[in-house]
Amino acid sequence: MIGSQQPLARRYDVALLDLDGVVYVGEQPVAGAPQALASARQLGMRLAFVTNNASRTPDQVAELLHRVGVPAAADEVITSAQAAAHYLADRLPAGAPVLVLGTTGLIEALTERGLKPVFSAEQDPAAVVQGFFPGLDWAALAEGAVAITRGVPWLATNLDATVPSARGPLPGNGSLVAALRHATGQTPAATGKPDPAMHAESVERSKARYPIVVGDRLDTDIEGARRADCDSLLVLSGVTDAAKLLGAEALHRPDYLGHDVSALLRGHPEVTVTDQLVSCGTARVEIRGVELLLSGADPDGEAGGDGLDGLRALAVAGWRLLDAGAAVRPVSGADDPSIRLLQQLGLGHARG
Repeated sequence: MIGSQQPLARRYDVALLDLDGVVYVGEQPVAGAPQALASARQLGMRLAFVTNNASRTPDQVAELLHRVGVPAAADEVITSAQAAAHYLADRLPAGAPVLVLGTTGLIEALTERGLKPVFSAEQDPAAVVQGFFPGLDWAALAEGAVAITRGVPWLATNLDATVPSARGPLPGNGSLVAALRHATGQTPAATGKPDPAMHAESVERSKARYPIVVGDRLDTDIEGARRADCDSLLVLSGVTDAAKLLGAEALHRPDYLGHDVSALLRGHPEVTVTDQLVSCGTARVEIRGVELLLSGADPDGEAGGDGLDGLRALAVAGWRLLDAGAAVRPVSGADDPSIRLLQQLGLGHARG
């Protein structure tokens, strides 16, 4: 992980923000997100709202953002439907028919790019595009199966297995894509996160020069940033927990870590590595074989930090072990206050 002496909202010109788990969950704001994003704007940072969900149009996403307390314009929203339509427009003649397995978001994005949405395999589609739509039914999947079996190119807006909800994870576009993959034996191309096409679409539409990706998912947000050579901030307000972070493969490792989007408003300590010692702020992690010995952590942020320095050091130390082919086992001395952090994070145990 890298450090920044100045707030991230001053270091980067645009935050490319994931939505579910970062700004809102369902139709409820993540606690503190509206206030933090308003403060980031006041510091001069522009915001772009980037979603793999292709079901809503940019106008509809902007309306939802307004409802959760985050004022946004439609042109600040970038969807995976837009990235998919751009991808197809670059490869198909103007006016080409495209079989839509989805809803309004895809229809509008295709029309914007001069393509013709169709809904039957008998309309000679030049491509099939599939995006998340809770109302997608067997009849629509059947049309897709017929076209794909006939050899029509197939594009998915994204392959996310789940979408978050207040009731927990629910089937996402990747799960519905899996049904057609099973039925046809074919595999689609995909343009949503983590594909670089989605990042390119976001940068083009936001006119970002020094963007930072902000997300809660390692396999979409953080990997997408890595593949696009863009700095990233992982927030712990969504699906990623401490254990997943410590076990992250190289493509899934963020540059910065925060509880939530308020991390844009602060500087971030650098993690330093010396031989078998990893340090961040007052936290120290000693690597002894396959054990990570944590000490000096400030889990409550009493020294003015955010309480995550111990996790930052643990993550970098854990990644060193993973890269060496070893398992990760965080522990702490029984008398060290750092044990509280391990217990809070659900990691390791005290050493007696």
